[in-house]
Amino acid sequence: MTETVDSRELALGILLEVARGEAYSHVVLRSVLEKYQYLGKQERAFLTRLTEGTLEWMIHLDYIINQFSSVKVHKMKPVIRSLLRMSVYQLKFMDRVPASAVCNEAVKLAGRKGFGSLKGFVNGVLRSIARNLSQIQYPDRDDTLTYLSVMYSMPEWIVEDWLGDYGEEITERMLKAFLEKEPLSICPNLMKTTQAELKDRLEQQGITVTAAAWPEYALRIENYNYLWAIPEFGEGLFQVQDVSSMLVTEAAALGEEDYCIDVCAAPGGKSIHLAEKLQGRGWVDARDLTASKTELIRDNALRCGIGNLGVLQWDACVCHKESLEKADIVLADLPCSGLGVLGKKTDLKYRMTREQEQELSALQRQILEVVQAYVKPGGILIYSTCTIHRGENEENVKWFLEHFPFQAVSLDDCLPGVLKGETTSLGYLQLLPGIHASDGFFLAKFKRNCE
Repeated sequence: MTETVDSRELALGILLEVARGEAYSHVVLRSVLEKYQYLGKQERAFLTRLTEGTLEWMIHLDYIINQFSSVKVHKMKPVIRSLLRMSVYQLKFMDRVPASAVCNEAVKLAGRKGFGSLKGFVNGVLRSIARNLSQIQYPDRDDTLTYLSVMYSMPEWIVEDWLGDYGEEITERMLKAFLEKEPLSICPNLMKTTQAELKDRLEQQGITVTAAAWPEYALRIENYNYLWAIPEFGEGLFQVQDVSSMLVTEAAALGEEDYCIDVCAAPGGKSIHLAEKLQGRGWVDARDLTASKTELIRDNALRCGIGNLGVLQWDACVCHKESLEKADIVLADLPCSGLGVLGKKTDLKYRMTREQEQELSALQRQILEVVQAYVKPGGILIYSTCTIHRGENEENVKWFLEHFPFQAVSLDDCLPGVLKGETTSLGYLQLLPGIHASDGFFLAKFKRNCE
């Protein structure tokens, strides 16, 4: 007999675990979905949308709650705070859920969690919000910073930085893009299949498959249950990879027998893509800091049937003397603030700070100082991040070229025409959500001087 599970109670548990800082939301959600694999497709979709949506819109939801609650959100007990947030999300953004059901289920859940004395409070706040949703007073548009922060649920310090770097129009387009649900980008394993064959097999299962704008082999999928329920994923016929990340391999412009080092490789997507492009003739060393990360790389390489890839547990900040001037290609996709992938890692925007950004920029320079020495004369270093923070991107490029015997290499001969621009001829590309059909991503290419 199948166990009965309350999706709202599962969502509340996820939100509380994320709020405690125990793990990132996408990790906790994936763990719960794996544990309750017997949940139907509709229940899984409801649970995913409720948890991700509540986290995405948290600032906006708190703004609403504070207008109707005598106790402000930051003073509430964690269970009640998360319960109200997820309930207001349903009232505001999930039209098919009746308001009465939202309120009743929240009251029941408060009781089951040991807060029977607050059932009246929960009921009163939610019913008041339900009656007055159309009358909520939002910030005035003239107060650009507050308006954008509340209306797109983004911390003010991030909005302030983006307004300074990109201006109001581009900033708002990025904020909108982060809140839009996009199909999942996948990279076909062209050593095992073709784009057309994979597309046909997936469509036979009722999965919606479309071609990505670029690269030409990339696909996007939606209307599937979960990855491991797709036989082609288990067979290693594709891996999950954003189109922006696929550009790394394109930028490398591999030779047939190149030796490549990926210094911060987990979970292994870019390393595997490099190895596939080499068609078994060259070699990729994939490295990362911990045993769990290197094991993840091994698992993914095994699933994809990659034989020309080795895995090494190594701290990228520590010089690996055996690698000095040995690599044709060094890939440095480094730890970063992640502000380009907020649409996928919904709670990251609440955890990151300006101080952490500065620390990450310093760490990136520390790693670059070490790993640049692995590039042989005439070899290539690819530097990339999944952020749109200039301190971690353009400013690091400038610093690197000032301190090491490298020159910038134009990206124009390895990028789709639509992506070519003023900066690509100078050796770097900043992709922006809402402007480009991808995550926020940065890519720079350097060539070591021949001495």
